[in-house]
Amino acid sequence: MTIDYHVHLEEGPYSFRWLERTSQAMAFFDEVEVMSKGSKELIERQIQVLAQRLLKGCYSEEWLDLYLQQAKRLGLREVGIVDHLYRFKETRAYFERYMQLDERSEVGQLQCYWLDSVMTEQMATFVSAITNAKEKWHRHGVALKLGIEADYFVGGEEELASLLQDYPWDYVIGSVHFVDGWGFDNPQTQNIFEHMDAATLREQYGQFFATVESMIHAKMFDFVAHLDNFKVFNYQLKDETFLHAWYVRIAEALVTTQTATEINAGLYYRYPVKEMCPGSHFLQVLVEQGVEFTVSSDAHFPDDVGKYTFANTDVLKGLGVQSILGFDERKKKYIEL
Repeated sequence: MTIDYHVHLEEGPYSFRWLERTSQAMAFFDEVEVMSKGSKELIERQIQVLAQRLLKGCYSEEWLDLYLQQAKRLGLREVGIVDHLYRFKETRAYFERYMQLDERSEVGQLQCYWLDSVMTEQMATFVSAITNAKEKWHRHGVALKLGIEADYFVGGEEELASLLQDYPWDYVIGSVHFVDGWGFDNPQTQNIFEHMDAATLREQYGQFFATVESMIHAKMFDFVAHLDNFKVFNYQLKDETFLHAWYVRIAEALVTTQTATEINAGLYYRYPVKEMCPGSHFLQVLVEQGVEFTVSSDAHFPDDVGKYTFANTDVLKGLGVQSILGFDERKKKYIEL
């Protein structure tokens, strides 16, 4: 038995690819197999099911039930469902303050489109949906936790704290998806990497890690996500001495502030880099320094729940880690391995 503490219900932009992936996820749980692939009848059925999914939205009981079904199938002990802060309309001013959104630039135009496309929900609706589902999940033997993945920007601590207050989070995840307002993990803007020489790439990695370090020292988060996700599109820095120094600094910050991190599988199965976060060298440093961990799939669809969380739990155990973390009402609890 293990846990999965970083699971999402949905994320735009809402493209034909998104429709295809959503349909694929729903088909994964469809027990009706009498219709052959490529038939008109199958397409009609898929369209009907997808129409209902779109009508009821990602916070519907039916959609959440698919996550529960997969958790039970895998024998997960606890699942933490989160949403990205940028999904919520009431956070717009926060993101507008720190993102590159100047429509006179190509990056600004793309990121304006992206923000408008993904910022579709209300935070209270999300909180209510997960809170109301907890009892049902409990009856089925799975503890459901309410989390939030909050983008951190240097200087935005007070505003971020205000956005997060007054909600009954079981935990708050800190994450860095932007460097100087550039969303570096957005496929639409990844071409920026292509124009970097080695020195510029090193500088950008340094800025990313410095932001991660500041996020940890802000002491606002129960754990911090995907510590080295700047590698997302496989633009890897070759300077191992430089990287090692940052790995040690990040580990020391986590230990000093008693902040946990995760092994996040999302980059391994969803992005070009095909590596876990953190990578093996970084993970070794974190374990040696005594950092505490949870494990996560970073699923964005129900059929990805639990992906590689068992394997990554075994990795931690093999490195001598004796327990992983869960959370209740912002308090740590230790789950023995």
